[in-house]
Amino acid sequence: MPVVPMPVVSEPPPTEPPARSGRADAALRVAGGVVRVAGGVVAAWAGGLVAVLDLIFATWAWEVVKGQSGGLAEALVGTALTVGGIGAVVVLAILVTSFAHTTVANRWAVALPALPWFVVVVAGAVRTAEGDLALAGDNVLGLGMIVAGAVTFAVLGFRQVVVPPAVD
Repeated sequence: MPVVPMPVVSEPPPTEPPARSGRADAALRVAGGVVRVAGGVVAAWAGGLVAVLDLIFATWAWEVVKGQSGGLAEALVGTALTVGGIGAVVVLAILVTSFAHTTVANRWAVALPALPWFVVVVAGAVRTAEGDLALAGDNVLGLGMIVAGAVTFAVLGFRQVVVPPAVD
């Protein structure tokens, strides 16, 4: 077989990127800090909002279930509302916690949406001066949503705090 000679050309050395000024680095650090603080505020606000929406849904769905007279169709409606409500709590908790972890870039960011969520849920279980109660003791759906939300935040917190950060 004939061999074709190939010239060996060395590759030029890689060029280094232009150096940034100290002022540009400082501006990027400040901008990153502002984004992290803003993300933390939004995550905390979203955690409280998710809890309020959960309480509104739990109260409404429980009234729908209690208003049903019985039968297969009513049982299916109650089951669908229960499964949908508990599923919504889990999905929303995962989304809000993931947002907090991504924007704040800290392993402890799970606490930002979890703490307002717990405060609002506990406040919903306390009777007001007028006698209003957002989450009654006989509301099985509300109790299931509280357990699902608490367990979801606990598992996500465990995963984010205990697992070591990825090495880039």
